[in-house]
Amino acid sequence: MNDIIATDPLSDDPAENLDRFIVEAMELGCVWGLEGPDGWALSASEAHDDVDVMPFWSQESFARAHCQDDWKDYKPVAIELVEFLEDWLPGMHEDVLLVGINWNEELEGEELEPLDLLEEFELEMGE
Repeated sequence: MNDIIATDPLSDDPAENLDRFIVEAMELGCVWGLEGPDGWALSASEAHDDVDVMPFWSQESFARAHCQDDWKDYKPVAIELVEFLEDWLPGMHEDVLLVGINWNEELEGEELEPLDLLEEFELEMGE
């Protein structure tokens, strides 16, 4: 589960980074989150008051770039794609969390409802 895909930097276009997230997650079979001493990394939503966002990346190096400042004690952890789709996203929906997708170094990027991301994967998989 190492980066086996070209490590071009993330785009300034959040929609492009979302597409890249889906394609690379399917190719690698996993996504990357940040886990620290108190659990998984969370950030306040830019768009919705009182809602937290749990960020994920399609490559370990993208996640590792965020292990600084508030997340300096966090480490990138791979989550199998099947587990992410079947367990994590429905659980995040129940917990009223949003999914942050391939955020850039300024923590800018898509914030999606978990079931919307699940639908994006299902469309890409042809289900």
